[in-house]
Amino acid sequence: MSLAPSPLISVLKRQRYHIVGRHSAVKRCRWLYETLIHDRPCYKQKFYGIKSHQCIQMTPVLYHCTQRCLFCWRAQSGDLQIFWDETKLPPWDSPEEIVEGCINAQLQILSGYKGNPKANPQKFKEALIPRHVAISLTGEPTLYEPIGDLIEAFHKRGFTTFLVSNGTVPSALAKISHEPTQLYISVCAPNEEIYNKVCRPLNPDSWRKLNETLELLNSFKCPTVIRITAVRGLNMGPISDYAKIIGKANPTYVEPKAYMHVGFSRLRLGYESMPSHREIREFALQLAKELSYNFLDESEDSRVVLLSRLKSPIKFSK
Repeated sequence: MSLAPSPLISVLKRQRYHIVGRHSAVKRCRWLYETLIHDRPCYKQKFYGIKSHQCIQMTPVLYHCTQRCLFCWRAQSGDLQIFWDETKLPPWDSPEEIVEGCINAQLQILSGYKGNPKANPQKFKEALIPRHVAISLTGEPTLYEPIGDLIEAFHKRGFTTFLVSNGTVPSALAKISHEPTQLYISVCAPNEEIYNKVCRPLNPDSWRKLNETLELLNSFKCPTVIRITAVRGLNMGPISDYAKIIGKANPTYVEPKAYMHVGFSRLRLGYESMPSHREIREFALQLAKELSYNFLDESEDSRVVLLSRLKSPIKFSK
C-alpha cells in the first residue's frame, strides 16, 4: 500500500506517470517521442552515445525527496493543496520487481506508437528492447536503500545506468554496492545562502552533506558529472563560488543546463526564470575558464553545455 494520498496518485496518473509497485514510476520522456517521430534525439545521445529510443526514465522514490527545489518539475507536498510526509519512507519493493515493472511500463508506453505511420519503424523495433535507464525522474533515488542492488539488477539485464542524485545522502553513496555507469550530482547553488533559497532542503545540515558527497566523488571509478540547473536571477553566480565547490569533486564532466518551465515548477517560478541557450553558453564558458575545463559540446534544443577535464566524452553506445 502506498503512503501517498490517493488524490496525488490520481493527478500523477492523469499526467501519464506509470506507477510501478508501491513507490516507483516511469514516465515517457519528451525525447522518446521526438526521436521516434521526428528523428531528434536527446543530448545524452549526442554527448554520450545513449540511444534516446532505448532509454527508460524512472524513479524508485516517486513520493520522497530531501529537498523542495523551486525549479523541480515534480509534485511537492502542498502543491494543489495535497499534503504528505516526503521523508516517511515506505517498505521497499525489491530491485527485481522494480526492474521488471519499469520494463513493462516502458513497453506499455511504446504500444501507443505501434502502427503510427510517423514513427520510425527501425527505431520502434529497437525501442522494444530498452538498453538504458535514467534513474532521474523525480525524488532522491539514494533514499531507496538497496539502490546499488537496483543498479546491479539493471546491469544484469544489459542496461547502462545514469544515476542522478542531489547529494544529500552521502552515506548511501559511500556504501553503494554497485556503481552506476555514470553518476550525476546536482549542484544547483554556489553557496549555502543560495542553496537554502533555491533548493529548500528539508534537513538543516543538507549543505554540509552535499559537500561531503562532493568530496566522495573522486573515489568513484565510473565517470562523474556535476549538473547545474541554472535559473535566471536565482543561482547563476557567483561563478567563482561554483568553481570552488566543483573543484573539490574533480568531476569528469560539468553540465550547466537551463531550468525548463515545465511540470509543477510552474507553480513556483515564472517563464522568465528560464535562461536562453546563449546565457547558458556564456555561463559555461566562464565556469570552464575558472575550472580549466574543456568546452566539449552543446545542445541548443536542451539548453545544455558539456564541460570536461577530458578532451572527448566517453561514449556508451551499444
